[in-house]
Amino acid sequence: MTEQPEKKYITKEDLSKHNKPGDLWIAIQGKVYDVSDWIKSHPGGEALIVNLAGQDVTDAFIAFHPGTAWHHLNNLFTGYHIGDSHVSEISRDYRRLAAEFRKLGLFEKKGHVTLYTLTFVAALFAAVLYGVLACTSVFAHQVSAVILGLLWMQSAYIGHDSGHYVIMKNKSYNKFAQLLSGNCITGISIAWWKWTHNAHHLSCNSLDYDPDVQHVPVFALSSKFFNSMTSRFYDRKLTFDPLARFLVSYQHFTYYPVMCFGRINLFIQTFLLLFSRREFPDRALNLAGILVFWTWFPLLVSCLPTWPERFFFVLTSFTVTALQHIQFTLNHFAADVYMGPPTGNDWFEKQTAGTLDISCTSYMDWFFGGLQFQLEHHLFPRLPRCHLRKVSPVVQELCKKHNLQYRSLSWWEANVWTIRTLKKAAYQARDAANPVVNNLVWEALNTHG
Repeated sequence: MTEQPEKKYITKEDLSKHNKPGDLWIAIQGKVYDVSDWIKSHPGGEALIVNLAGQDVTDAFIAFHPGTAWHHLNNLFTGYHIGDSHVSEISRDYRRLAAEFRKLGLFEKKGHVTLYTLTFVAALFAAVLYGVLACTSVFAHQVSAVILGLLWMQSAYIGHDSGHYVIMKNKSYNKFAQLLSGNCITGISIAWWKWTHNAHHLSCNSLDYDPDVQHVPVFALSSKFFNSMTSRFYDRKLTFDPLARFLVSYQHFTYYPVMCFGRINLFIQTFLLLFSRREFPDRALNLAGILVFWTWFPLLVSCLPTWPERFFFVLTSFTVTALQHIQFTLNHFAADVYMGPPTGNDWFEKQTAGTLDISCTSYMDWFFGGLQFQLEHHLFPRLPRCHLRKVSPVVQELCKKHNLQYRSLSWWEANVWTIRTLKKAAYQARDAANPVVNNLVWEALNTHG
């Protein structure tokens, strides 16, 4: 009988020292892995591993990876185990719940949501083409613009789903679905989405690590932005200058108008990434997909008879998508924020603190893409959206058991909470206790509040 080799142990303190580029170790279920060389091959990007290096990342690994990913760990095993590891009761319950979902096959049972949504998107696209090409009235053209905005929203949900798990028959078809629904139809690069969205999930509502809460100079969710903090995601300073102070001081008024033009920012972010020196997979395919969008969309708009109609067609279609931008910000803007990198030992707690659910009836699930169950999605990002409503009561019970907040607000309440958060930071920006520079024009404009 072969003797089992004696286990070698290191402490959590020893592990924490391996957290720099070229020396990146992580622990998963007590085993230590060296991911220093493998990091460039990580499908989710380098930032996720760098931010959690030197820690136990079991909960995050379970959340983001399918069962097949466990087999890849063997080649990275250092031979060491964590000798003083401790698993909290919350983490035990979370891992147990994830295992139960896996046994029930929930991660593989995707229903027919993708088929229905793609069919719906195709029908909407046909309606847009008919309205623009076959109708002559201004009203019909405006209705077509509304339909186009709705089409973009539904297509974005397909891109989102395919970025988290395989929604098609295999990975090749899944990549096609990503490029079609993201780059070709919406004009937003799936590569950009993966880059930012994975970081958002990992560092949910970290002011300096989560790109989805870094909107200076237009918005600031916390007075901590007034100190011109450094974004660890973008690796640059978020300068809070007089212009930022002015814009933030009125952000509770500008919030909805800005959302109407949020799509323009997404286009800009797409181009900034695609033409940057940053390495990311499938650059050529992403560029080709964006070229498809910027071919069909301008051609469609050019088919309208007058420039005023073209302008209002674009404006209306963009304004409709504001509903989706608002939804995504409602899920996080009014939730708790924190400073610093994500940590591996409080995964469940950070997700509950940084998210808000939006309550609605089941027949509206299609409109929200299932993402009104934001906490459920953040805890189990690979769980198909058709199951999010089913698992919600279980998540609520787990939160109740561990005295954690489970916040589910109506659409109206979530808007009120968000505006209140923006208003609070706006008034703080006006406060003389937080000056940026002495500016006579600024003081003149704000003498009476």
